[in-house]
Amino acid sequence: MTENNNNAATKVRLDKWLWAARFYRTRSLSKQAIEGGKVHFAGSRVKTSKEISVGDELTIRQGSATAMTEKTIVVKELSVQRGNATIAQTMYEETEESIKRREHFSEQRKLANLARPDFKPNKKQRRDLQRFKHSQD
Repeated sequence: MTENNNNAATKVRLDKWLWAARFYRTRSLSKQAIEGGKVHFAGSRVKTSKEISVGDELTIRQGSATAMTEKTIVVKELSVQRGNATIAQTMYEETEESIKRREHFSEQRKLANLARPDFKPNKKQRRDLQRFKHSQD
């Protein structure tokens, strides 16, 4: 890997770049995500030592099982040093299709949560609900 003064490289390990671009808090978390199949390069799983370059397209799944988000990004810059968040956001660009897909799923999750009440019932209301359910049986 060749580097010059401003930390620009021609190729960077995938786990280092994901950490530097602030997708994961630590390199070990980025390594676990790659090994767990949450990061794909050109539609297939990759190894942590995969070297990426500018213009490569990655698919990254983040979040919990209930709120999983999938981003398709294009690498714009390479770095092995972790900088602040504004610099990290310039290192990649999310595709238009990925943005639309994430917004669609976000709306679907919001609509699914509309069926939930705004507050929990208090103790008296819970007792009343239980009485009502038992009287229906």
